[in-house]
Amino acid sequence: MDLILPIIILIAKIIEASMETIRTVYISRGHTNLASGIGVVKTGIWLVSTGIVLANLTYIPGIVAYITGYGIGTLLGMEIEKKIGIGNVIVRIISPKEPEVLMQRLGDLGFGITRINGSGRFTQTVSVLLLVIPRREEGRLLAVLQKDYPDLLFTIEDISTMSERSGYFGNRRKHFLSSVLGQ
Repeated sequence: MDLILPIIILIAKIIEASMETIRTVYISRGHTNLASGIGVVKTGIWLVSTGIVLANLTYIPGIVAYITGYGIGTLLGMEIEKKIGIGNVIVRIISPKEPEVLMQRLGDLGFGITRINGSGRFTQTVSVLLLVIPRREEGRLLAVLQKDYPDLLFTIEDISTMSERSGYFGNRRKHFLSSVLGQ
């Protein structure tokens, strides 16, 4: 056997593992219809690539290609999923200082903010700012926070379920893929 078989196995396994990674993330975020569609295609690719390897168990380059494709596919799947950015996240910013300037800056960038006043053990007063934003805008927000407000504490979490209200996102247009998939 020449190198064509390992290359086919490698490419198939990279595609299949990437799809599995993306599918797993979408399941955890509540995008069940999208995850099941990906699962159908992924399973077909898995059957073909695994069948080729099992039919040629003594061919070591095929086995190495299968294993390597799994690792590369997992990494690639995580990167692809980040780029797609379906869904929303909640961002919590904890500010020990008066946050009006920060709130104005983020508001000017189009982010809606809810402010909660509180206190901490080591700080007399703090403000907790809550933002619900589309995942595809996470990078833009992080760039501002890390560059202009490096001393602030913030956390970001995925949201698996959320009520849809225009108040959260203002008059932003809905992402085409999200509207097609009902997400």
